Amino acid sequence: MADSLPGSLAAPLTDFIQHLASETRHSQRTCDSYRRDLDRLAGWLHQRQFDQWHRLNAHDVRRYSADLARQGLSGRSIARHLSSIRRFYRFLVREKLATDNPALDIRAPKSGRRLPKVADVDQVNHLLDANPDDPLEVRDLCMFELIYSSGLRLSELAGLNVDSVDLRGGQLRVLGKGGKERDLPVGRKAVAAIQAWLPVRAGLTGDAEPALFVSQRGDRLSHRSIQSRLSRWGVLKGADQRLHPHMLRHSFASHMLESSGDLRAVQELLGHADIATTQVYTHLDFQHLAQVYDQSHPRARRRRQDQHSGPGCEDRK
Repeated sequence: MADSLPGSLAAPLTDFIQHLASETRHSQRTCDSYRRDLDRLAGWLHQRQFDQWHRLNAHDVRRYSADLARQGLSGRSIARHLSSIRRFYRFLVREKLATDNPALDIRAPKSGRRLPKVADVDQVNHLLDANPDDPLEVRDLCMFELIYSSGLRLSELAGLNVDSVDLRGGQLRVLGKGGKERDLPVGRKAVAAIQAWLPVRAGLTGDAEPALFVSQRGDRLSHRSIQSRLSRWGVLKGADQRLHPHMLRHSFASHMLESSGDLRAVQELLGHADIATTQVYTHLDFQHLAQVYDQSHPRARRRRQDQHSGPGCEDRK
């Protein structure tokens, strides 16, 4: 894209990406994300004969946001694009290539909140009751039991050390977002899975490695490896949907809330700073109740039957 742009658009954009990489030490992935977002805006401007960044105004940004929505982008994606534009124009103002930030007060359109996917209790039990076929699957089963037992984030699971777990007390200490520690209960089956994994772990690594979960080479297991192993487990053990660590965390939260109804306790277990984040699971719980109602209540069943017997149905009998 940058090759087809006039230099007056391409050069400041290239300078901005270099600024992100060298001065603010952003990762390559972050720089690439900014580049994609701003390349898209630059192409939009070029089509409309804009040849200078400073010509963009708030009205233009609103039009661009509306165009993104018409192209099917979600409110969350549009918000990311607007954030990239605001960041870019802060740089342009600093470099005296623009006098103001046209995206400063523009907000993305709201989109419906996406509910997390969960597995039902029977499916989770089926997956976790499956027997491991080799030593690495002993580790995998232990990881997945722990995620579901304690509602761990992927980063929290990967960061566990051997001394994070108190098997006798049935609890573990995790380092959550913002460097906040919290103590969590560990279920009986998760404790048994850890006890089965520890002797296997001892054959893979020495005392110098603190990580609870290690690779075949004996070093701490990466986030990507954990995700890959859970996906593999789901395929081998017959899951009817793609498994990922956050699904098990969501399933933990949803199942806990269905059983207890204690939103505050689930918030504490998940390590959410704001209870509003946890409230998404009340919507999941309501969906479950509504589904049970529609399938079970005689008046609900009658209503569905009536919907299938509209005008003209009597004539076809």
